[in-house]
Amino acid sequence: MQFGLTGMASLSWPGLLRLRAENAAKPKGERTAVIMVWLPGGLSHIDSYDPKPEIGSEYRGPFKTIATKVPGTRITELLPMHAKIADKFNILRSMNQKAGGHPAGSMQMLSGDSDERDKPKPRLPDWMSVAHYLRSKDGGRSNPLPNYVGVNPPLEYNGPAYLGDGYSPFSVNDDPNRPNFQVPNIGLADQAETRRLTDRVALRKNLDKMERAFDREGELGALDAFESQAVTLLTNPKTRDAFDLAKEDAHTRDRYGRNRWGQQLLLARRLVESGVEIVTSSLSGPLCGRVGNWDDHAVNHHVFEGLRFRMGNYDRAVTALIEDIYSRGLDKRVLVVVTGEFGRTPKINFDRSTGAGDASAPAGTLQPGRDHWPRAFSNIWAGGGLQTGRVIGATDKRAEDVVERPCGPGDFLATIYHHLRIDAPKIAIKDFNGRPTPIVDHGRPIPELIG
Repeated sequence: MQFGLTGMASLSWPGLLRLRAENAAKPKGERTAVIMVWLPGGLSHIDSYDPKPEIGSEYRGPFKTIATKVPGTRITELLPMHAKIADKFNILRSMNQKAGGHPAGSMQMLSGDSDERDKPKPRLPDWMSVAHYLRSKDGGRSNPLPNYVGVNPPLEYNGPAYLGDGYSPFSVNDDPNRPNFQVPNIGLADQAETRRLTDRVALRKNLDKMERAFDREGELGALDAFESQAVTLLTNPKTRDAFDLAKEDAHTRDRYGRNRWGQQLLLARRLVESGVEIVTSSLSGPLCGRVGNWDDHAVNHHVFEGLRFRMGNYDRAVTALIEDIYSRGLDKRVLVVVTGEFGRTPKINFDRSTGAGDASAPAGTLQPGRDHWPRAFSNIWAGGGLQTGRVIGATDKRAEDVVERPCGPGDFLATIYHHLRIDAPKIAIKDFNGRPTPIVDHGRPIPELIG
């Protein structure tokens, strides 16, 4: 943000905030929230939440299964912390979609776009932007924090589309585990800065009085309201405190893991606890291995070394988040969803590595991998007032296809909207051409995943 006074705009945030204030129906009851943990590239379902220990080694890989706290439910040995709290989340084993590429698969899952072709940018807005758009219009929120925050947000293949950039997330792209981690545009360092900003805003308002007589549409009055919100982001102590991980005790930070993923999810919990309603966090980067994501083709990673490399941090961070949602009394209001755009091929294939690095042998080395698999994959759901400890749906003996309780992207989105008290079938938003476009035109909330 710039503190300088240039014409009518003393801050860059008012214009952004102004885009967020249009009309919509008010959500009823307590304001709910969602944390979505995104696994870009796609987690291998057969090596995690849907193991098939009885099939041949060309499918099952090297990992054993372990019992969980829920009798009869077994998961991979790579997730021992998940096993201990399996009564606090549900596993949906019957997710499927139709797109085999990362862009189209992500758009199917996050926006409901049924097009199977990869596109350079989204045609439809993702559910996070839609929810932010609708929640921003209801007038029932006074929290000074941004309502949609992306902590290392998944933005590569999704976004607000025709809603406009004003409904993109407030993005936190720095590593929260860094000792000098800071969030730009949130909180001022000292009272002197606050006074200087307040003085400049007051001066701007005095100058505006001359324009007020010509303001037939009330535009300047509206600008004042949004400028006030922008100033609040900078001056309200709550905004700075919500992002300040130093306020967490050392034990809690250790429990999540002293690494980027752990501190991302700890920050996500702090944000929903402070009233942010939509939080996304992508678990990507160096903790994934050489190529920085979960896309475990043999040319990218040795799939099993990649899983060994990353799953300890993943297991710790996700279970700490789920445990905190319950122990801190957030489990009725906050829904936690962990997913990627698809799974990985149940049958193992081999190819030559394209480069050495974490979880990948030197270039030219033959190593195992798993490719894209949208026909069947798993995700997990916690909080949200759900009855937990359940496995929903099933795949065949090789985890290749859904054989029980199939669920698609429309069902996934309708379930999230239901938790946010958004009546998805009744809502359409005008696209670039002015045509009313349903926010989801297929699917329904998954009964076992609604509170």
